[in-house]
Amino acid sequence: MIPIIVGIVIVVAIIGAVAGIYNNMVTLRNRIDNAWQNIDTQLQRRNDLIPNLVETVKGYASHEKQTLDAVIRARNSAVSASTPEQKMEANDVLTGALRQLFAVAEAYPELKANANFSQLQGTLEDTENKVSYARQSYNDCVLNYNNAIQTFPSNIFAGIFQFKERSGFEASEAARTAPQVKF
Repeated sequence: MIPIIVGIVIVVAIIGAVAGIYNNMVTLRNRIDNAWQNIDTQLQRRNDLIPNLVETVKGYASHEKQTLDAVIRARNSAVSASTPEQKMEANDVLTGALRQLFAVAEAYPELKANANFSQLQGTLEDTENKVSYARQSYNDCVLNYNNAIQTFPSNIFAGIFQFKERSGFEASEAARTAPQVKF
């Protein structure tokens, strides 16, 4: 009778350990999804600000059509991207287009003095900071998840339950190089 009870206790302990490992991997995967939703929310906020910013700039720098069109195209690509990877890539392009727009704005003192433009620029910069923080949080969640599914004994169950590695945000090639400052 005692060997049967010991056997049952061992089986229950193993089942409990497997359930704990599985639940931990699910929790970590859900944290990644939640972190991505936070990024997506901030990206949408940024996308919503851009049309107002472009309209404000148009009033002062209407002959900068090429730059304005590039921002609009980049925003539309970012809005229509469907996968996280596509969104990451499209938003890198959008960030570059916005940098060009702000560089153009530097040439128009009356635009820089416009209260609406200043407010939009400040809000956009705040949103960029939130996106940056959300990306960092996302990468932390991805790191924790990937560590969990790659370490023993979780890696055994990750394979069985088909938990796959996730990719975090990486700096684009343009962001890896320091900007050239001309005097």
